[in-house]
Amino acid sequence: MESILLKLSDSVSGAQTLEDLTRPLLEMLHAVTGLESTYLTSIDLDKGLQHILYSRNESTTFCIPEGLTVEWNDTLCKRALDENCGFTNDVADQWGDSDAARALGIATYLSTPIRTGGGNLYGTLCAASASRREVTPDTRKIIGLFARMIAQHVERESLMNQLREANIELSAMALTDPLTSLPNRRALLDELGRMFAVAQRETRCVLIAFLDLDGFKQINDTWGHDAGDALLQTIAQQLAQQRRAGDFIARVGGDEFVAVGVGPRPGEQADDAAAAFGLRLFEKTRATVETGPAQFDYAGASVGAIAVDPAAASISEALSQADTAMYKVKQHRAGRAAAPR
Repeated sequence: MESILLKLSDSVSGAQTLEDLTRPLLEMLHAVTGLESTYLTSIDLDKGLQHILYSRNESTTFCIPEGLTVEWNDTLCKRALDENCGFTNDVADQWGDSDAARALGIATYLSTPIRTGGGNLYGTLCAASASRREVTPDTRKIIGLFARMIAQHVERESLMNQLREANIELSAMALTDPLTSLPNRRALLDELGRMFAVAQRETRCVLIAFLDLDGFKQINDTWGHDAGDALLQTIAQQLAQQRRAGDFIARVGGDEFVAVGVGPRPGEQADDAAAAFGLRLFEKTRATVETGPAQFDYAGASVGAIAVDPAAASISEALSQADTAMYKVKQHRAGRAAAPR
């Protein structure tokens, strides 16, 4: 018993996963029960199935196969739970109607449920043999202890998974504009850092375009903020659906977007590539918006696109240059900004 307690202490303290904990527990369960097979199951009540997650088998003549799936209603585990009878050494007499038990040749059976928070049934911890064996009441207490340890570990794993998922969701929210679902300014700066590093390594330029929705305030004033939001969402969707592989588009302000992409090598028609980049983006900012009483055609945003050598300018300098290029376009389009009709 002392050696079992030492193994128990080691297995609990060192277990990182459910399998890490369960494997030594199944060994110890065999040691204290003398039964040929020990195993952990999980139960899917919605599908009516029981799965053998992990098993330990003393011999090949009697084996509970790891990975086996059986119908829950045919299992000894369900009968043991329903009848509150966790042990029998005469399965054929006690539960002779179980096809699974008959097929596996089980004569002696020991089981205890594993319940997590709120009493939810996770699975069972079991031991079985093909011959009739006795199991003492103290041994039944030990299997109950092992089951509680497994339940606590399952709960911890579940909590950790929930925390990881929440962290992933929060991280995504921190990098996403809630209205358009596009990346936000923070995500843009992260992407530009990566893109500048790649472009500098490959001796290429980076294409950066600032987009500003001309007449956006007038749309809000005329049709209301719902119409303005609908315009932003429509343009964001069009930009996202039609972007090239490798392009990155973000909403960085109320009516401003930035698009970036890797361009050609500096000096190899980089300015032409920037002009084509800007024109393609401009075409995707033309939109027809219908929301509530508002219905209008939007003739496109002011787009300023440049090609930047990442070895010659910082990210902030590059963004400033693209912003300046956009304002030059806006000045040329003064008086021609799209307006609702």
